[in-house]
Amino acid sequence: MDVKADKVLDCSGLMCPMPVVKTKKAIKELEVGQVLEMVSTDSGSIPDMQAWARQTQHELLYAEKEDDGKFKFLIKKTH
Repeated sequence: MDVKADKVLDCSGLMCPMPVVKTKKAIKELEVGQVLEMVSTDSGSIPDMQAWARQTQHELLYAEKEDDGKFKFLIKKTH
């Protein structure tokens, strides 16, 4: 995906709910339209981030397990 992140948040080694908590804090620091890249090693982070994006109405642009085994998310701040 050719989207450049404005900020990268590495949540490797953190378990639920910390990736969501840290993502919530990081997204507040961005301007509307900017993109946050979050990286996680928590296998439950895909459904967690999907639910969080639905609840907060921020746009989840990308949510996939990468070749290195980590989970990568791109979230666009919408409001």
